[in-house]
Amino acid sequence: MLGAAAQSQDEDAILEALKKGNSVAPPPTEQELYGDDEEEVDAEENNLLVADSVAMRPTTLPNDSLPLAMDSVLCAWAEKHAFMAREMVIGEPPVIDSVDVAAGDIPDSVYVNRLMAIGSAIPLSYNNVVRQYIISYTTRNKQVISNALGRSLYYFPIFEAELDTQGLPIELRMVPVIESALIPKARSRVGASGLWQFMYGTSKGYGLEVSSFIDQRFDPILSTKAACKFLKHLYNTYGDWMLALAAYNCGPGNVNKALRRAEGGKTFWDIYPYLPRETRGYVPAFIATTYAYTYHQQHDIKPIEPPVPLAVDTLRINRIMHLEQISSTIGTPIDVLRALNPQYKQDIIPAVRGRSYSLVLPLTEVGKFLDHEPAIMGKDTIYLAEYMSPIKNGEIPTFVIDSKTHVVKSGENLSIIAKKYNVTVKQLIKWNNIKNPSKLRVGQKLEIFFK
Repeated sequence: MLGAAAQSQDEDAILEALKKGNSVAPPPTEQELYGDDEEEVDAEENNLLVADSVAMRPTTLPNDSLPLAMDSVLCAWAEKHAFMAREMVIGEPPVIDSVDVAAGDIPDSVYVNRLMAIGSAIPLSYNNVVRQYIISYTTRNKQVISNALGRSLYYFPIFEAELDTQGLPIELRMVPVIESALIPKARSRVGASGLWQFMYGTSKGYGLEVSSFIDQRFDPILSTKAACKFLKHLYNTYGDWMLALAAYNCGPGNVNKALRRAEGGKTFWDIYPYLPRETRGYVPAFIATTYAYTYHQQHDIKPIEPPVPLAVDTLRINRIMHLEQISSTIGTPIDVLRALNPQYKQDIIPAVRGRSYSLVLPLTEVGKFLDHEPAIMGKDTIYLAEYMSPIKNGEIPTFVIDSKTHVVKSGENLSIIAKKYNVTVKQLIKWNNIKNPSKLRVGQKLEIFFK
């Protein structure tokens, strides 16, 4: 298992490579496929891949059903079960063949037979475009694939459970691999966020909460539920999974325009020339990553160790809490808490005004949390003092976490802004993750929180 610091560095390195393309070659361009007369396929965000997983699913148990201390035998069994499941999947034999030649030298017939053997409910068509993507994902991008293979051991069971619940093809678990490399806090250059890369407007339409403290686009479970609903809606609209996937990437409006321009075209390949460049690479990438997931052994692609604990449990929290209250009390590394709860933007679970939110913990830490819950709650004044109302006549303090956005004007600095809102410069720096306090930009937006 990777240490917390190593996990954090590994995730940063993956994101940096995907954004800049420094160490990971992109999928093939249209120039590579058709020559210099064609536009390049922009696949900047489709650079990713996959693996199978049958690891332990996160479970949600009511607080009153948990013992005060988790049975150590149960914890050990859960961890062992998760890793046995991992070894069973990653170590299973090839599906239909063991052709051991370079990806570019494998005959088309082998690729066709392998794709057919997957037995997908989504048509996995094959042509020269798909071939080039398969070659790219099984050669130049091996390291990114290895990282995604390791991450899938935690995230795929979450996806599979919801896909099964909503009656959708299991192969759709590949979508967040293409979208985000299975990095839950991934954010695109246009603002799409999370494993499933939801835009702000779409996420609000599907019930995901986005505020100064929480962004449920980063919540693996809730974002998966929303994404499955969205994908089901798109399939019901088009009656074709390839078109639904294209619409997921570029929006139904662009797919509808492409269908009109194709003059009677009804399939993804009919409208391919009329789609945005990125979307032209999206469906071939989906097919190629499905292939890479199923046949990673034939291409000698090995997964990394999963960057988060596989055996976890979920508690409901109904009082505002800082993650440091937990970490400093029971010793769970803060990076592990952040990795398992990526939706909390400022390390604060904003459970106020009768709201409750989830807290995912390693299974081995749940008993510690319950044993030390009074001590954890007692650290409010250390980590949440700036959000507490004054205590009067022995009353229990309440928490208010309202905020407003301040747009920096010409001539303003942090001292001026802090004085205006009766807060401190230190608070402004912390709330807005400001790296250089002396360099504010005109038009820059700052969050201001009120007691």
